[in-house]
Amino acid sequence: MSRFHIALIPDGNRRWAKAGGFLPWKGHEYAAKNFSKLVEWAAEDGRTAVLTMWCFSTENWKRSPEEVNQLMKILRKYLTNERANLQKNRIHLIRSGRDDRLEPELLKMIEEIGEETKENPKMMLHLAIDYGGKDEVLRAIQKMEPGTIATDESVRAHLDHPELPDMDLIIRTSGEQRTSNFALWQSTYAEWAFIEKLFPDFTSEDLNAAIDAFEGRQRRFGA
Repeated sequence: MSRFHIALIPDGNRRWAKAGGFLPWKGHEYAAKNFSKLVEWAAEDGRTAVLTMWCFSTENWKRSPEEVNQLMKILRKYLTNERANLQKNRIHLIRSGRDDRLEPELLKMIEEIGEETKENPKMMLHLAIDYGGKDEVLRAIQKMEPGTIATDESVRAHLDHPELPDMDLIIRTSGEQRTSNFALWQSTYAEWAFIEKLFPDFTSEDLNAAIDAFEGRQRRFGA
């Protein structure tokens, strides 16, 4: 059985909340609960080697301070609630993104869970937090030794997680059809699926259907 790197861009949380008459972050809260179910399903399904979730972009800081604070609170709650499940289900947690703007307590928790889950994982859960594709590539170049020739190999070696395979399938919910500065390096030959459903309504059945459809595609990688 082939195993893939699947990425999720969970769009539509605020629209979902607005449609229900809720505050914006209620959509994010429900999305986090929904994501827990998707992670559990993906680990059991077995076709996903890496599941990447874009939790918070470098541009999301432009949102209101109240919404940003709520988003960080939801992230901490998700990690606290899922910590034991990640260990039990052998899901190794890692993160990509900038370190300088996130709360030290959040970074510490992610690092601790990563250490707790690194042995013999059956799936990797990769959270992109304060992450942008351009930002990652720029940081990679800045980390290179002066005089280093920029090649595919030398730049890749300085990405946040060079050990990860490139993305095979990227799923964006809510009907929006744009890439939005996500994983510019790792998505070079990824297949994309744009789903009409808002992310809080996106189910494991939808994820299964997207992977099934992806497996039926013919990938040429430029050939």
